Amino acid sequence: MAKNRMMGGGGGGRMNPNDLMRQVQKMQAEMERMQEETAQQVVTATAGGGMVEIAISGGLEVQSITLKPEVVDPEDLDMLQDLLVAAVNEGIQKAQALMADQMAGLTGGLSLPGLF
Repeated sequence: MAKNRMMGGGGGGRMNPNDLMRQVQKMQAEMERMQEETAQQVVTATAGGGMVEIAISGGLEVQSITLKPEVVDPEDLDMLQDLLVAAVNEGIQKAQALMADQMAGLTGGLSLPGLF
């Protein structure tokens, strides 16, 4: 009888391990679905006052890079390279924030290390 109570049967406020496992599996499937959906979403980031624009997916894949013609100065390639790096890094941060926001909705705001 004590064993039955330990496993969650017979009350006492303890959760049945099988129910817990089902809930974990359901949450895992929902997280996978949400990650796939988020990977398809695209965020944009700019640098240089909009001179460089990057579109990046939630899966951290660069979709496009748009440059205003006036930012292309053969005499100042260093500036263009810096703007590209800044825009890509901002895009990555936005995409990661998008994933974190999506996951926070699923986990109720709990931080679960290693999930994203």
